[in-house]
This record gives sequence, C-alpha cells and structure tokens, in this order.
Amino acid sequence: MASLPSVETKYIRNFCIIAHIDHGKSTLADRLLEETGAVTSREMKSQLLDDLALERQRGITIKARAVAMPFQRDGIDYQLNLIDTPGHVDFQYEVSRSLACCEGALLLVDAFQGVEAQTMANAFAAMEHDLTIVPVINKIDLVHARSDEVAEEMMNSLGTDPDECVRVSAKTGQGVAGLLDAIIDRIPPPTGDPGGALQAMVFDSNYDDFRGAITYIRVMQGTVRTGQKIRFLRAESEHEVVELGQFAPSRVACDELAAGQVGYLICNIKSLGDVHIGDTVTVPGKHSAEALPGYDQPRPMVYCGLFPSDGQEFSDLRDALERLAVNDPSFEFEPETSDALGFGFRCGFLGLLHMEIIQQRLENESDIDLVQTAPNVTYEIITKKGETLMIHKPQDVPDPGEIDEFRQPIVKCNVIVPEDYIGAVIQLCQERRGIQRNQEYLGAGRAMLTYNIPLAEVIYDLHDRIKSCTRGYGTLDYEIVGYEAADLSRLDILVNGNRVDALSVVCHRADADRRGRAVAKKLKTEIERHMFEVAVQAAIGSRVIARETVPAMRKNVTAKCYGGDVSRKRKLLQKQKEGKKRMKAIGNVEISQKAFMSVLSSGDD
Repeated sequence: MASLPSVETKYIRNFCIIAHIDHGKSTLADRLLEETGAVTSREMKSQLLDDLALERQRGITIKARAVAMPFQRDGIDYQLNLIDTPGHVDFQYEVSRSLACCEGALLLVDAFQGVEAQTMANAFAAMEHDLTIVPVINKIDLVHARSDEVAEEMMNSLGTDPDECVRVSAKTGQGVAGLLDAIIDRIPPPTGDPGGALQAMVFDSNYDDFRGAITYIRVMQGTVRTGQKIRFLRAESEHEVVELGQFAPSRVACDELAAGQVGYLICNIKSLGDVHIGDTVTVPGKHSAEALPGYDQPRPMVYCGLFPSDGQEFSDLRDALERLAVNDPSFEFEPETSDALGFGFRCGFLGLLHMEIIQQRLENESDIDLVQTAPNVTYEIITKKGETLMIHKPQDVPDPGEIDEFRQPIVKCNVIVPEDYIGAVIQLCQERRGIQRNQEYLGAGRAMLTYNIPLAEVIYDLHDRIKSCTRGYGTLDYEIVGYEAADLSRLDILVNGNRVDALSVVCHRADADRRGRAVAKKLKTEIERHMFEVAVQAAIGSRVIARETVPAMRKNVTAKCYGGDVSRKRKLLQKQKEGKKRMKAIGNVEISQKAFMSVLSSGDD
C-alpha cells in the first residue's frame, strides 16, 4: 500500500474503543476499516486487528492494536487513528496505555446486555484521562435489543445523555457512517505543535527477529523524520531512525510523523533492555524535550513458577520470556530453582487469564513444553522485628514464631446481576469471606453489588462461579484496594519426612485441614509404591494436620514355611521388618512428573 496522505494536526482524531468483553469492539473496528476504505473487500476478514493466533482461537482481544484510517468528508482529508483495546479485566493495563494516547473514546455497550462491570471500570478510567466520551449502543439489529432501556441505564450509571448515544450494528454496518461523523464532530484534535521540540510517548513494542525491536509511538510534540538521531530518555540510549511508518492496518513506511500522529519507528535496536513502555523519545543535545509522565508500573498480583519439562531448554525459555516481556511490560520474571523441578523462572501476572495466555504463547510461539506450579498471590508479612516482607512464593514464608502479622491483598469487586440472582451471588461472596460494601440498582431488574474479597478467593474461579449461578448474566470487575491482616498460614506437604517445595501453598487456617487432606489423598494414589512404606503428610509449621500412607511392596517371606515351629516364621518377618526400616532410612522417594502435574492441576479440589 502507498504511504498515507499527510494531514494537518487539526484534521487528526485519535480515539479508542472501550467496552466489556463480547460487546463488539473488534467487529466495530472491522466496519470502521471498511467504511473508511482502509482495507479493500478482498483483504477484509472478521476481527482483522486480532492478529495473534491465540486471539483468533479464543475469540478475545489480548493486545491493543493501532490503525490509521484516511477519511474524506466535505472535501477535507481527515486521519482517524483508532486503538482497539481488550475487554477482559486482566488486560486493563493495555487499556490504560491506549487511553494515554487518545483524545476521545467510543464507549460501546451491547443493546441487549446493557451496562456491565467492565463497561463502568473503563468509562471511569477514560474520565480520569479527561477523554471525550462518545456513547455507542451496539447490536441494535438483535431481536431482543432494548436500546432505550440501555440508554437510560447509561445515563443512571455513567451520566451520559441518552440523546447523544450513537446507535449502530457492527455486524450489519447500520449507523457506522453516522458514528464517523460523531467522531469527527465531537472528539477534539490533538494539541501538539509540529514545529516544537520532539516529544513522543512509547506505548507498545514488539520484537522482530530480522528488524530488532519495533517501537510504537504517539508523537505529542514536534516531528520525527527518517535518518534523524533520537534519544530514549529512560534507557539513556541514542539511535538513528532507520524506518518510520503507520499501521494501515499493516505497516506502511513514511518519511515523517508529526505531532498528534500514531505510528512506529525502527532503529535496529537489538538489545531488549533499551526499550521501555512509557519511555519518552526526543532528540539528543540541548533541544531535547522533558520526559512525559509515562505509565504507572503495573503490579503483578498472581505468581507461579514456570519450568521447562526438559532441563536442557532453560536458556530457550529465558530467551522466549525476554521477547514476551518487551511486548508485555505487565509480565515479569526472575530465575528460581526448585528441589523437585530443577531450574526455572518465578513469573508475575495480572491475573489467571493473563497467566494462561502467557503460558500458551510460550508453548505456541517458542515451542517449549512447560511445567507450571500452583498459582499464588503476593502476601505481606510484618515480622516480630518490625520488618515488612513481600512474599511472592510460599517457600519464602518465615516460621510462624517469627510472624507478627500476616496480610493478604483485598480487592473491591463490582458484580452486576439481574435481581433474580442477587441471593445466589451474596451467598457465593460470603463463602469467599467477602464483606458487602454497597448495593444499588442500575435500572429495571439489574443491580450492582460491591464486595471487598481477598484476592486469593477471587482469582481461581470466582468469575466462573458467578457466571454459573447467574446463568451467564452476571459480570465481575475488580481492583486492588490494599492489604489486610488475616489468619493465614503456610501449608507444607512432606513426603517421607522431606518438604516438597513445589507443593507448598499459603491458605486460610480454616481451609488448611481440607486442602491438606485433599493433596495427601491425591498424592497417595499418584506416588508409585516403593519397597518401604511412604508417609505423605500435610503440616503447618511443625504440626502435622493430615497423613496418608503409601503401603510398601511386600514379598511373602513365609511362603516356603509349611508346618513346623511358629518362631521360624516370626524370625523371617522380623528380618524383613528390619530390612524395610534400613531401606526407609537411606531410600529416596521418586515423585514422578505425572504425580506433580495431577496435584497442581487439581488446584482447590
């Protein structure tokens, strides 16, 4: 494709689409691409911007994608820069990065499902960034569409004017032309000066094996040109711009990017440490601009160990993790060793879906077979000496005698449900040690419940359980509010008296008996029988709370004794008993990989 026509800053519109999961963001992006002629009908395919194989396989957006769309109205050439964002709560960080690069946002709501938990979270985030919000009601072609009621719901919960709602069908294209007019008329143009000192925000990047790091930027001020020397302020490195361009939606090279434009630059950066999301790009020397505020560093809340099933793949796994970390700054990792699993990495994620996606991307893109330990959240411990420890893995929990206070992360959960299911959701939240903070009605028959719940009780399966008990109509959104003291303890699993570090978990003391008994029973069936009996124990500190015994293989040593004195049989049995005792003292218990995987995969069961 030829390069995009250059336009004045006042004719540029930067906007993103924010919505709850499955409200039609990616489909609406497809219609906008078609309507503006950014892609031909031959190139068109559904969910065009979801180009990761995993996105197409799961039908969800994981990475935010930018695309520039040329559009002509009344003889004037406009450039509409769209950033398509994910809807799942785990990828909220991707949304926040997109909001910082835009002046406006299309707030998309399903004409049947109405305002959902993530709709409100995204809308408030857009308001915090002072974005102009264009409310859009999608799926008006549905037989069960209730557009007027949804417009009223939006007014009650978000304060939007029902008359300003643009009604579209992303599937059929109905109303999309009117939406383009609303984007041009309502969203303000960027404010930057193309003649000022260069100041550009790095909002994303990925790694190409042939070109090195490809940096996605939004130019706030000034102009960047091919061949120019630039400086990354945070990385304190200087490079020459080899190629500039925009996404239309594939990469299209151009000679310069001016204030207000969104695009990419390639500088042959081979070192992954030179690119930081949220960094500022400027020119070296005395004409350089000040650093932009950037982004708050995301705090991973769920941790688990990733180990290669074949120890030889350790360096391959490290390279694959480094490449992923360039593309996803909310993911972090550090090396760790486990007595049971060997060398691997301790990885931090924003949530359980984020963890699952990273694991699948590693297996699909880098072809590495992984073993994953049980996920756990970050805890805070105040020791008797007054020190504050952040605990990312159960093995780091000190002995109970050294702990003054054990704190767990608490999240504020907003659950939006039809009123028929309020009782079931309240019961579920109370089972998860939730404390109710608020209950309000959004419209006819729909209520929002607000609870404070420990994060460890939320991440495993609360979302799925809410979907089950509300027949798919309930939606959940959560945000971290802080740490609170709780009656927690580390549950250790001992096999033949030795602690198995990979199976340790932190749990509430009231749950410890149930979980310890469940893991011990599971291991009893999975550990192969040895020549001596093997004790499988669950313990809190030095107190054993559950035990199962794997019986020894036994040879009938008295089979050859027929008749005669009973003392001869006793002597043989005593000899066998002493032999087994000696074996137990020096023998090692082999726990197969299959046994580990079965216990880890069973989770809370």
